[in-house]
Amino acid sequence: MIGQHKLRLAARCIEAGGIIAYPTEAVYGLGCDPWNSDAVRRLLVIKRRPEYKGLILIAADFTQLEPFVEPLEKARMQAIFATWPGPVTWLLPARAETPNCLTGRYSTVAVRVTAHGLAAALCRSADSALVSTSANISDRPPARTPLQVRLALGSLVDLVLPGRCGTRTQPSTIRDGRTGVMVRA
Repeated sequence: MIGQHKLRLAARCIEAGGIIAYPTEAVYGLGCDPWNSDAVRRLLVIKRRPEYKGLILIAADFTQLEPFVEPLEKARMQAIFATWPGPVTWLLPARAETPNCLTGRYSTVAVRVTAHGLAAALCRSADSALVSTSANISDRPPARTPLQVRLALGSLVDLVLPGRCGTRTQPSTIRDGRTGVMVRA
């Protein structure tokens, strides 16, 4: 497991508006402070991803996601909580104060409580949910190692947190929180 020093260094980088790369359940992710619109927009430029598509947020627990989402009725939330921590991303109604750069053209925000130990530890160290999108230029293969991150993105990333990705071969599934319908398999 990675040392606390490296986690604190990554958290300070995030707090300062930096872009970091870190391992997740399937691939390396790019992340930043979701409340820092300059950092989010910089991340979108690095990926060459249009803002209208929106982004995923990961967290160590649901309390880190609460500032971004309007909860659904109890039965729907219980069904969602039963999938976490895990590789299921849910589209939940976004709070009015959730930045548009996170929701894109949608009224929802994509959220997940991660099952990856290091990614969860990073969220705890940063005391926040984090933006999480694959570490690559859009439409190119995602990185699965720190070396692949550096080869694909070079110095555009402020810090690469070393660690192993999980064993998943596909990104998280995405489901509509209101209906449970699968949006991405």
